[in-house]
Amino acid sequence: MQGEAPGPHHDWLDGEAGPVVRPYAVTAGRVPSATGGFDLVAFVVAGPPPVDRHTPLQPEHRAIIAATQQPLSVAEVASQLDLAVGVVRVLLGDLLAAGLIAMYEPPASTDLPDDKILKAVVDGLRAL
Repeated sequence: MQGEAPGPHHDWLDGEAGPVVRPYAVTAGRVPSATGGFDLVAFVVAGPPPVDRHTPLQPEHRAIIAATQQPLSVAEVASQLDLAVGVVRVLLGDLLAAGLIAMYEPPASTDLPDDKILKAVVDGLRAL
């Protein structure tokens, strides 16, 4: 047992786990995002680099910007960064407020075509 670190040992922590950071520490205790909610299927894409280089960014903010050089959904961002969706939403709110990302929300269900129109299209296709 010469190679073991001093102090208490836990079964839930191994050498590969690294430092454990609680989600509330990443978001500084904030639960709602600064700019409102984000749909899980909304697309996020990083914007141009900031003109003001004094914008304080956490490592998680930088990871989001790096991951969203190509459009990704909020759920994919959370999955790639291995963070809870609630945490990612708060961080995305920070980035959106700073103008570092752009969001593309899916259309609301009221904006979709009427069911009668879709049924007429399907019926027309079947008649071909």
